[in-house]
Amino acid sequence: MLIGRTLGFYFARQFIKTIVIVFATVFALVYTLDFVELMRRAGDAEQATTGIVAQLALFRTPAIAEQVMPFAILFGSMAALLQLSRKLELVVARAAGVSAWQFLQPGLFVALLIGVGSVTIYNPMSAHLKQQAAALETRIFSRTTQTSGKTIWLRQKSQDGYAVFRADGSRTDTTTLVGVTVYTFDLEGAFAHRIEARQATLHEGFWELKEARVLSATEEPESHDRYLIASHLQPSQLRQSFIAPDSVPFWDLRETIQRMERAAINTTAYQLHYDILLARPLLFIAMVFVAASVSLRFFRFGGVATMVLGGVAAGFMLYVATELMAELGASGIISSIVAAWFPAVVGSLLGTLALLYQEDG
Repeated sequence: MLIGRTLGFYFARQFIKTIVIVFATVFALVYTLDFVELMRRAGDAEQATTGIVAQLALFRTPAIAEQVMPFAILFGSMAALLQLSRKLELVVARAAGVSAWQFLQPGLFVALLIGVGSVTIYNPMSAHLKQQAAALETRIFSRTTQTSGKTIWLRQKSQDGYAVFRADGSRTDTTTLVGVTVYTFDLEGAFAHRIEARQATLHEGFWELKEARVLSATEEPESHDRYLIASHLQPSQLRQSFIAPDSVPFWDLRETIQRMERAAINTTAYQLHYDILLARPLLFIAMVFVAASVSLRFFRFGGVATMVLGGVAAGFMLYVATELMAELGASGIISSIVAAWFPAVVGSLLGTLALLYQEDG
């Protein structure tokens, strides 16, 4: 049975107001802390004026704040329900024959809308700003010769066979790898060569290796100032593979995954991030159920502090489960679909079960 329109809009406004307040508070806190940290780093950077640092912090904050959105839904829903209970509005609603399942409908609908909006609108915006922040941060704090410092593994297939690249890092905003070791195999999968080079740069249709040393099991080692390896990879695909999954907008993720699959690049992290975004609306709904399971006790019965502590503990446990499943999915132990949807589904079921126990015995 649906709740009345007037009462439903009133409850929905309460949920929206508290959720926005909680998220805005977290956003402001994240921005302030990030701004202070960037100002500390900007001490030796000539281009890092206060205005530019403030802009950089503003570009970085949406992506960071996006990670705490589920907690904004949880604590905002708890605050809305506790406020309605404190004003005895839930008591009046129950006396009028409105069940907990009915007055939760506006909150669930609000969580669903926020979840869909965060995936389709907020995520593309935050991902775009994160890319701009990375470029701005590189220009302010980095030199053109700086490398990422992260070990890179890359596998490719070409007309000559297969090649596996291992690099100590990549030059910022380029298609150049540094500290490169390449293992080449023929079309049948038999090992051919091991190539060590100071750097490798991807051009249209080939890799160019500088100061390369070629070793094989049947020939003497050879040194080359310049050594070429055929490749079907495009420079744009290589740059895309260096971008973190959360820096790719939701609407571009499917196309990015397909391009990387055609280039034989591992897409596990990108597929996992895509599935997590798809599961986000259900995760937000689960947060409302969890909030309801610990927030419907009447104020006059006391125990409000215990309720709030229970909500914090439930949110922490769900966060730990989400991170654990994400790690398992990223490592390939479980599928990305299971890793992404398991916390949302289990959280919804447990919240519903707790609410059923409280309301219907």
